[in-house]
Amino acid sequence: MTAVEQSPLVLKLSNFVVLTDTELNVLHHLHRRGRSFVAGRDLVQQGQSEQAAYILAKGWVCSYKIQPDGSRQIIDFQIPGDFLGLRSVLLRTSDHSFEPITDIQAAEVPAGDLLAAFAQTARLATAVLWAASRDEAMVVEHLVNLGRRDADVRVAHFLLELGARLALVGMGSKTGYDCPLTQYHLADALGLSAVHVNRVLRQLRENGLVTFRNGKVMFDDRDRLVQFAEFDPEYLDQTGPLLT
Repeated sequence: MTAVEQSPLVLKLSNFVVLTDTELNVLHHLHRRGRSFVAGRDLVQQGQSEQAAYILAKGWVCSYKIQPDGSRQIIDFQIPGDFLGLRSVLLRTSDHSFEPITDIQAAEVPAGDLLAAFAQTARLATAVLWAASRDEAMVVEHLVNLGRRDADVRVAHFLLELGARLALVGMGSKTGYDCPLTQYHLADALGLSAVHVNRVLRQLRENGLVTFRNGKVMFDDRDRLVQFAEFDPEYLDQTGPLLT
C-alpha cells in the first residue's frame, strides 16, 4: 500500500466509497503540503480570512469559540482523518478557532486545490460531503448532549462517540483507546466544570463501566455503558461503503 492509501483520511472515506486509483492520486496531491504544528498554538483563528483547509494526519485538535466574557466553548475534537477549516474555504472567514491539543502533522490544502479536486472527481467530492455531513450530525448530537442529557450520561455518550470515531481510522477498539484530553477539555466541551467531570468519571469507574486514566479510555463493560448512555451510533453512519 502507498502512504496515501494508509492515511487516516483514506481509511475514513473508504467507509463511504471504494476509492479508485484516480481518486487516490487526487488525494495524494492534496496531501503534498505537509506541515507540523505545536500544541497550544492556534492553527486557525476565529475571524481569519485565509482560504485554506487542513487534513489532519497525526495528533489531536480542538475547535472552539471564545465568548464575550472570555470563556471557551469547545465545539468538537478533531482526530486524524478529519478536515480542519473546511467551511472557511467557502465562507469569507473562519467562524471558530482550531488549537492543537498535541503536536500535530497536517496537510495544508489551498482552496483552489480542493475545488479543483472536486471538479476532477465528483465521487471524491461526494465522499468529502459525506464526511462533512457526519461532522454536522455529531454537532447536532452534541446539542442534545448539552441540553437534554444528565452529566453522567453526557460523559458516557461522548466517550463512546469518540471511541467509534477512532475505530473508523484504526485508532480505537471496543476495549478502548488512547486519549490525550484532560478533564478541562471535557469540561469545556460538555458544559460542565472540571470538578464535576472528575466526579462523573469516578462514578462511572466505580460502577464498572469505563475508566479514563493516564491518557487511556478503557471500556470496562462496553455493553452496559452503551445501554446506560442510550448510545445509538446510527448518526455516525459507519456501516460500510455506499458507493463502489
